[in-house]
Amino acid sequence: MNIPQSSLPRVVIIGGGFAGINLAKSLANKNVQVVLIDKRNYHTFQPLLYQVSSSGLEPDSIAYPLRKVIKKHNTTYFRLAEVEQILPDSNEIITSIGNLTYDFLVIATGTKTNYFGNKAIESNSMPMKSVPQALNIRSLILQNFEKAAIADSNEAREAFLNFVIVGAGPTGAELAGAIAELKNNILPRDYRDLDPDDMHIHLLEGADRVLPPMSKHASKKALKFLNKLGVKVHCNTFVKHYDGKTVTTNSDLVLESETLIWAAGVTGAPVQGLKAEAVLDRINRYNVNRFNQIEGYTNIFALGDIALMETETYPKGHPQVAQPAIQQGKLLGKNLLKLIDNKPMKPFVYRDKGSMATIGRNKAVVDLKHYKFGGFFAWFIWMFVHLMSLVGFRNRVIVLFNWVYNYINFDKAARLIIRPYKK
Repeated sequence: MNIPQSSLPRVVIIGGGFAGINLAKSLANKNVQVVLIDKRNYHTFQPLLYQVSSSGLEPDSIAYPLRKVIKKHNTTYFRLAEVEQILPDSNEIITSIGNLTYDFLVIATGTKTNYFGNKAIESNSMPMKSVPQALNIRSLILQNFEKAAIADSNEAREAFLNFVIVGAGPTGAELAGAIAELKNNILPRDYRDLDPDDMHIHLLEGADRVLPPMSKHASKKALKFLNKLGVKVHCNTFVKHYDGKTVTTNSDLVLESETLIWAAGVTGAPVQGLKAEAVLDRINRYNVNRFNQIEGYTNIFALGDIALMETETYPKGHPQVAQPAIQQGKLLGKNLLKLIDNKPMKPFVYRDKGSMATIGRNKAVVDLKHYKFGGFFAWFIWMFVHLMSLVGFRNRVIVLFNWVYNYINFDKAARLIIRPYKK
């Protein structure tokens, strides 16, 4: 892999997400050699993937080159590769471009879409966990508009204009609101030969309310916003089967749709090679202690969504959002340096900064520790927090410009079918 030999301890980080890049930053120019490995050469700001899917942003505004993250880190190296197996007995990893030894290994591979074993849904639905997948959804939505314009029957037109989103967590609710704004603001102007009333957005949720991870106050507000945008919300509804044309549920609801977007859950993306007891089967997350050490290992760690740390406050692990990953990455950098110097490590304590979701223009909900609110002010807070969380000044400027332009003109400028999607 052409990594220079060094007398410094080598820290190998698998994954360039929030946890991985914050760990790499915390170890910048310290007395360690850092090797960051990812199957993509960029960091993805996943909270804004839905805006790429709905033509609000171009992908380069939410992606940032990993080599640019570490360009001033003198002892940090990046390799574009996929890690295939860990060999803990020899402190070595096997990758698609070769093998590499480590002194400390950190797994920050995040999650992947969970289809709960339903192969038909996996084959025919649209996931949204990466930039390429978001672009696929964008292309399919726009292609469906074009096909609906030339459909030779009402049934065919209805299927092209029916959009089904499964999962009413923050991702699903935000995407439903964004597609509803396409219907309300773009369809009447760009597709004058289509009737906007023929377009329907269905949001299906297995729980009894939208935004289940958030407060009931946020759920009530979000439902009100979604209804106002024209989204049809179906709670206590599970998808049993989807063949690419027909959505079958656990109720009498049957929908004809060319587009089903799956946002109903995630599962961990572990790497092969560790002891069976290190990975919790049902959710595929590594069982870690308060220092993020994987059970049974002293020099192998897991961070972020792939790690499950049981505490009194979070008996089922921390929420799989950006903040735990960021905070764990920063702390582990300090702890690794302490471990190298034979000093006691500091246990991780999650500082919950709240949760939020936006449902559309001027519509968002925010849950803080002592305050819960929604509406324009929540929407403004949501924009500010996400803008400042983006990696790179250029990305912040581009996203801010797009948001201001979209707000003034009621427009989504990225309505381009760059790479046509084929099922």
